Amino acid sequence: MAIFLTENSSAKQLKKQNFRNEKELQAFIEKNMESLFGIRFLASEFTTSKQHGGRIDSLGLDENNSPVIIEYKWGEKDNIINQGLFYLDWLVDHKGDFQLLVQKKLGKDIEVNFGSPRVLLVAQTFSKYDQYAINRMAENIELWGYSRYEDNVFELKLIASAQAEKATSTTKQITKVNYEEYSIEDHLKNKSEQIKELFSALREKIFALESDQKIEENPRKLYIAYKVGRSFAEVKLQRSDMKIWVGEGIDDHKGMIRDVSNIGHHGIGNSEITLKSFDELDYVVGLIKQSYLQSI
Repeated sequence: MAIFLTENSSAKQLKKQNFRNEKELQAFIEKNMESLFGIRFLASEFTTSKQHGGRIDSLGLDENNSPVIIEYKWGEKDNIINQGLFYLDWLVDHKGDFQLLVQKKLGKDIEVNFGSPRVLLVAQTFSKYDQYAINRMAENIELWGYSRYEDNVFELKLIASAQAEKATSTTKQITKVNYEEYSIEDHLKNKSEQIKELFSALREKIFALESDQKIEENPRKLYIAYKVGRSFAEVKLQRSDMKIWVGEGIDDHKGMIRDVSNIGHHGIGNSEITLKSFDELDYVVGLIKQSYLQSI
């Protein structure tokens, strides 16, 4: 499909360009992992144990705190699926190593969810055999295709995915654990009436932002995530206020945002807002709206 750049009612078809090599592609994805996939970057070229042998291209942690392995396909590198499975097997046997990596990078209060690890395979193209292969597998594998164009245009799309229910081998059995169900009521328990009313008003205003894409509300163990494709805000109800995490690059002339990119925190966003009263509500919703517009 042709991609056009429009300006002053004129359309210019963009020519395709490629990264110089796999390393350049990898560096670009790692630098923009959170923007592209909603995944927090953990490590590049991560060396596995001597017994296992190998180096994982990229490691990350998604918004559900599930481990993510990313491998890149360059040219006719047809063994990318096998590589992903090879490193997934290492992850299952070395949860402690991964947990230590997360604690070192994101903070000690992050609890990794090992129930549904993911493997993302990134390439310009995949064959029909690749797509068929992952549909016959029992692991969470996703094929992501990309195109790079002149004028700094980058296109990314999900080609195929397989959602795991059970994976077995002769030596071990791995059963997918569904994320524990939480509700809004769980988060409202033991909260003051002021916080309950403030959250109700915030929630209503967040849903009012909805345009073409439906806003999803996902209560997690420690916070409530709001997303359109990827999270644009996470809200944690506390005794006397709320912590809200949003995307980066938000225009905040009142200085309510705190940069927590180098501090352990629960939400996936690195910009933290503290909401204490109704007087701050409209301004805070304006900050959340900026994060929402970045995600659509």
